[in-house]
Amino acid sequence: MLTDLVSMRSQLAAGQSSAAAELERCIAAAASPACAHVFRQTCLDEARAAAAAPGVQLLPLAGLAVSVKDLFDIKGLPTAAGSSVLAGAAPATADCSAVARLRRSGGAILGHSQMVEFAFSGVGVNPHFGTPAAHDARFGALTGPARVPGGSSSGAGVSVAAGAAFVGLGSDTGGSIRIPAALNGVVGFKNTARLVPTDGAVPLSTTLDTACAITRSVRDAIVVHEILAARRVTRSPAPLPAWRLAVPSTLFLDSLDATVAAAFERSLDQLRRAGAQITEIALPQTGELAEVNATGGFSAAESHAWHRPLLQQHAASYDPRVRARIERGATMSACDYINLQHARRAWIARMEAAVAGFDALLSPTVPIVAPTIASVAPGSERDAEFFRVNALLLRNTSVVNMLDGCALSLPCHQAGELPVGLMVWHAALRDDAVLNIGLLIEQELQKQ
Repeated sequence: MLTDLVSMRSQLAAGQSSAAAELERCIAAAASPACAHVFRQTCLDEARAAAAAPGVQLLPLAGLAVSVKDLFDIKGLPTAAGSSVLAGAAPATADCSAVARLRRSGGAILGHSQMVEFAFSGVGVNPHFGTPAAHDARFGALTGPARVPGGSSSGAGVSVAAGAAFVGLGSDTGGSIRIPAALNGVVGFKNTARLVPTDGAVPLSTTLDTACAITRSVRDAIVVHEILAARRVTRSPAPLPAWRLAVPSTLFLDSLDATVAAAFERSLDQLRRAGAQITEIALPQTGELAEVNATGGFSAAESHAWHRPLLQQHAASYDPRVRARIERGATMSACDYINLQHARRAWIARMEAAVAGFDALLSPTVPIVAPTIASVAPGSERDAEFFRVNALLLRNTSVVNMLDGCALSLPCHQAGELPVGLMVWHAALRDDAVLNIGLLIEQELQKQ
């Protein structure tokens, strides 16, 4: 298992290593076969300077390596959002807010990590620049055929899981942090969207986009969230039995594959033995989302508004699977869009009322383990399988985005199993409870 950020900071403070030495280890990992296609472009000289800066080990990130999804501006690098359409963009003149906060906190920015073109898929495939293969941070490299890393923050997930970064900055619009976290055996925290600025990032959905990160542990997730949100997480001394937890059955437990079902049930059993209060609830409101989004949803409409000028000139250069989803937004009328906003607000109110009696909800992060890259690789003959997999991967996580909520994915699989994520989640601004509960769950599941 990889050393997490908090433990490494302790080692640096004790003089057992240095930020510069740890950065070189991460750079070597980034150049290894495990990280093939993980980085789009790097700024290693700047990263080395950050790691060598006087007093850096006293900062929260202590000069340790950070990868940045290719939709966030890094000063001096072009932001391509995983697309050949923007590959010739001029270098950014300033860091976006999220990158600036990480840099000021001692993060050594390695460069841009790979992503799905324009962040529009949960699978992680990129036909322009290559697809990273999933890695298991808990038990090492996966054997057998290469598997999808999850998206859209594909490079962020693999960079952390394969040891190239301690933090992977990414975005989450429908699950794009939590899906790669689940498929790579790492931790992904999607905060309440309004808590972290998204300026200087190529948008997918201005309503749903969230700037957040992948880390090696829940305690690392707390450190990084405090940096990105410029706020302190209120820590709770309450033990696991003091929290009221619920497992919703509607939608979230449908069509689980055998590995995910076994890992999730085993985890619930272990938490119950540790005294956790877990109540199974129906939560039928989640079954209403298909009707709410019937006209296309926010991502289609809002992405089309941003992409329309580019599509007029460069449509043929888009990944056809991405272009088709963006172009669906052209059919949504202003009336449809306004009605969607009203429907979402009403649905959120019903959901918040239904879960008000619980401190957090528990679900599988995604219902399936990572499929092989070959099964969903670019090609019209595989489109049906790609869209089937994409819908499954996004199904559970996207509920939280529509709820305007917060969620944490942490690994719950054992050695010999493909990575599986357990999602701890709730409504808006319940971030601190989710993180405190996630910390307790992680400590318990690590006893497996």
